[in-house]
Amino acid sequence: MTDPTIGSLRVNGATLHYEVRGQGPLLLLIPGGAGDTASFDGVADDLAAEYTVAAYDPRGMSRSTLDDPGAEQHVAEHADDAFRLLELLSPGEPARVFGASSGAIAALHLLAAHPERIERLVAHEPPVVEVLPDASVHRALIARVQETLRTQGLMPAMGVFAAGLKKPSDTTEPKAELKLPPQAAARAERTMANLPYFVGNIVPSFMSYAPDLDRLEALSDRLVLACGQDSRGELPYRAAAFLAERLGTEPLHFPGGHTGLTTHPAEFGELLRKALCVRF
Repeated sequence: MTDPTIGSLRVNGATLHYEVRGQGPLLLLIPGGAGDTASFDGVADDLAAEYTVAAYDPRGMSRSTLDDPGAEQHVAEHADDAFRLLELLSPGEPARVFGASSGAIAALHLLAAHPERIERLVAHEPPVVEVLPDASVHRALIARVQETLRTQGLMPAMGVFAAGLKKPSDTTEPKAELKLPPQAAARAERTMANLPYFVGNIVPSFMSYAPDLDRLEALSDRLVLACGQDSRGELPYRAAAFLAERLGTEPLHFPGGHTGLTTHPAEFGELLRKALCVRF
């Protein structure tokens, strides 16, 4: 990994940690889940050969601190954080953006709110379950996760959440352990530390978010909705694929599943580079 330039940006209610490497037009990377800038360790250097690559820890995650750690979280505010970074790092010039999972939800709102700032957005499996015909089932899942967190604690709540994301045909039998790249293993401690905030604050807010479908349809020429080849039938895949259908587009399939960015970084990064091209 090339050592990035590290900065901090004061935004409403938080201070964001961000990292920049490379030269060229700006590419802003928004991590999802309990992840931070390290989510992109496997792809950032290759992308930096073509772009000025900026990644950041979302507010409340890792090194991006909240003024009020108990503050309620909102997709619009997270999207505004990304907008402030675009204003700082690419003033007056539209940028390319990639968002993963919950980061893709923030990116969708960013596109709807500030389309003039985005030349191309690749949104990988945003779990916008409110677009699904069975959205009420998933509202009930989110409620169960929060109740389990309150009454039983973090890991039981994570178990309920993970079970709700699976495809219906998945069994409960243990699967072979996946060997992650060294960078992914090294960031496990920060990810674990972020989990209580993610489950308690991000999951209920982001998974109850309803995107502006009419607005996104009008902007679909600059939006690529991406899905994992191996996650067909899982909840984030279903939401992303249904959204693509609603917008009249076809989802682009990336290697791996919901976490293909981590498990298949070389192949994922190569397809992402192509997808970011305006004439892809």
